Order: sequence, then structure tokens, then C-alpha cells
Amino acid sequence: MKRIALMLMALLLGLGVYPKEPKKPQANVEGLKVLVVYFSASGVTRGVAERLAAVTGANLYEIKPMKPYTAADLDWRNKQSRSSLEMTDQNSRPAIAKTLADLQGYDVVYVGFPIWWNTRPAIINTFMESYDFKGKTVIPFATSGSSSIMKACEDLKKAYPLVNWKTGRLLNNASKEEMKEWVDESKKTINNTEE
Repeated sequence: MKRIALMLMALLLGLGVYPKEPKKPQANVEGLKVLVVYFSASGVTRGVAERLAAVTGANLYEIKPMKPYTAADLDWRNKQSRSSLEMTDQNSRPAIAKTLADLQGYDVVYVGFPIWWNTRPAIINTFMESYDFKGKTVIPFATSGSSSIMKACEDLKKAYPLVNWKTGRLLNNASKEEMKEWVDESKKTINNTEE
């Protein structure tokens, strides 16, 4: 029985049930070490993050909640759903399943998320407050059915004013070519702290 349990655990880990630690940081954008971090509740943001990582040559890291979201948790019409309660509580910090071991090795961090209630999900606050972003450039990106990323970017800058934020972008249906253009535009501002 113990052997079966160990085999099952090894299989689950091999299938990626838990977040995987990204590879060691390596220079990939203008000699900078880049990481694409994302939270995805339904898989849409995951697809965008994977394309962005491919375009930038960046490592990829998924922010996975300790307790995965169910369809009922994501029902924004239900004021008692888990996501509704988290988004109305300014102090909500949903737990993350596994921490990132080496954020310090990166120069640029793209942070992606779906737009919830016209801003970022509360779990993004958990991520931002779990690490030291001193000396790093952070660039938000998002997916949304109808909302802009502007309020999310404003809220992030207000909540974390010491972070070197760069202009974020909604990447719903962005092609690899459009992503590359945006990344190239972002590269021009990475060393500029005035934005």
C-alpha cells in the first residue's frame, strides 16, 4: 500500500499537479534575466503567459492557490462566493501553494492575471507581499472579457509604490508578433525609472 501511495505521488508530481520551480535564471532579454509569473483561474491567462514566456525566452512560474478555485468560487454574481468575498475584503491574502525559491536572480518580472472586479485578484497581493522587488522591473499583463488593465495598474502602483512598475497591457488575443512588439517597447523603458 505504501509503495502504491509513493508511486501515485510521484505520478502526480510528474504530471505537474504542483507548481514547478522555474529553471535557474538566465539572461534572455537584452542581457537581463526575465521571469513570467502568472495566476490563472480558468486557463486563459496561462495560455497568454506561456506565449509571453516563449516570446521573451523567460522562465515561467504559476501562482497556484493553496486551495484551488472551483466554478462556484468564481461566480462573481454570488456575493457570498469565495472570489466575491476576497475581492471585497481589502485585507484578503489567499495562500499560495508553493513559494518561488529564487526571485532575487531575476531583473525583470512580468506579472499576469485575469481582471477581477476591474482590478487584480487578491492572490496577486499575496505574491507581491511575499518577495523583495528592490532593483527589479515589474511589468503587469492581464486578460479580461471586457475590462481594461488601467485600474489594475493604478491599484498596483498605489499599493506597492516602491516597485519599479512599467506600463502594463491587456493581452487577451495578442499574437506572438504583437507580444514581441510590446516586449521590445518595454525593453526601451526597463532602465528608465520614470514612467
